[in-house]
Amino acid sequence: MSTTVKTGKGELRGAAEGGLVTFRGIPFARPPIGELRFRAPQEATPWQGVRDATRFGPRAVQVPNEALEAILGRPEDQPPLDEDCLYLNVWTPGLDDRRRPVMVWIHGGGFTIGAGSDPIYDGSALASRDVVVVTINYRLGPFGFLYVPGFADAAGETCANFGILDQIAALKWVQAEIAAFGGDPGNVTIFGESAGAMSIGTILGSPLATGLFHKAILQSGAAHQVLTQDVAAANTAAFVEALGMAKSDAAALRARPVEDMLEAQTKLEAESGWAARRGLGLGLRYQPVIDGHVVSQPAINEIRNGSARDVPILIGTTLDEYKLFAVMVPHLREISEDEAAKRVSYLLPGRDIERARSMLRAYRQARAARGEATDPYELVCAAVTDWLFRVPADRLAEAQAAQRQRVFAYRLDWRSPVGEGILGACHAIDLPFVFGTHHLTRRWVGKGADVDALAATIGDAWVTFARSGDPSTDALPWPAFDTTHRKTVVLNHDCRVEEQPREQERRCWDGIIR
Repeated sequence: MSTTVKTGKGELRGAAEGGLVTFRGIPFARPPIGELRFRAPQEATPWQGVRDATRFGPRAVQVPNEALEAILGRPEDQPPLDEDCLYLNVWTPGLDDRRRPVMVWIHGGGFTIGAGSDPIYDGSALASRDVVVVTINYRLGPFGFLYVPGFADAAGETCANFGILDQIAALKWVQAEIAAFGGDPGNVTIFGESAGAMSIGTILGSPLATGLFHKAILQSGAAHQVLTQDVAAANTAAFVEALGMAKSDAAALRARPVEDMLEAQTKLEAESGWAARRGLGLGLRYQPVIDGHVVSQPAINEIRNGSARDVPILIGTTLDEYKLFAVMVPHLREISEDEAAKRVSYLLPGRDIERARSMLRAYRQARAARGEATDPYELVCAAVTDWLFRVPADRLAEAQAAQRQRVFAYRLDWRSPVGEGILGACHAIDLPFVFGTHHLTRRWVGKGADVDALAATIGDAWVTFARSGDPSTDALPWPAFDTTHRKTVVLNHDCRVEEQPREQERRCWDGIIR
């Protein structure tokens, strides 16, 4: 099996592994360092000879989330952190002209952590289904999402969304190069989770990405996550102050050592702490910004206007998204009815405490009818899950269905055994099932024939969608979503279809989440 491939920038040598050829650490842009910090990614520099592509490139610099690592574990033997981070990885069944479907993964991590090289994103199991899998890095935290008005060069370059532009640059690389890796540049599916899915939501609404992909899978993220320029500017001012600078000066900010930047980021995170969203732990200081270049308005509005009308979409959430974060919020499990209403009110316009109480009554009634727990903790977890994840996903599904495009919805109900079930079907528990890396996460997802079967079912559905735009398989027929029946496939021990799932709770957000 050949392990070398010629690209437009030079020749690469990969590794033959398990019937696949894997290429790691492929540069898709120039290192965004020095004068290229806070600038759009630039085309990669060609190289001479054969470049070794058997090792992952550096991860984007980031402040580790120790609380999450305590729950999910810390991967061993990770690549180093470096501002020089714009690398991608390819798993392919063969370097031939088969023109296989291509699946490009955009990792999550709150726009502040993660890498395409994380072991849970190993593309081997998916690629073994005769597709080409690509995982990418992009700039994170202030390096990728700081809003720096006044930094744009004479060509009118953007002053924000550098991480999103990195993702678009990776998609351009795929269009130019993936045919040499046995992939079809005319059949590219982008898929991602959490901040990765929110990035995809942004990309669906950005004219800069038009034609670079053909299908999209959004896992636990949609198209509502965006900052106004005023909020983004306030975040920048706080960051500059944390650096000890009097004002946002381009040359000075580009010259600051990476260590200073991370120290300022850490300082701001410590100051906000659990005060974010008044004790819900939901602050996202770094995220896409309405800059008039990459993002002109909230992406959900662009999608409603038809920006992605040609793109079939598979979208969904887990049942208990918020429980991954809830376990990190002190004393949340012991809150009172009044405290629960107070915390939910911070998600509502005008902090409407009476509406929060009314919503929690509706949640209690609906959950009781289904035989589910109705204590204040469970009600808060359900409400925040819907506010941040489920209802935005539903709004995106509605918007795309209105374009007469195929949309497919899911909910993953598989519960983690950690802490006697305290995490439930939490945020990110879908990842090892999608990638077939559940053998690496036994403590988190459990083990046994049911785990293996669900991973096979989900992996098959994701690849089938990438191939055809429809996730239906012989084992799991998958009806399309429409706004009347809202058919949703529930993924669990026994997969099934639900109509209008949790409709009473969903309606609580009418007029609040648009």
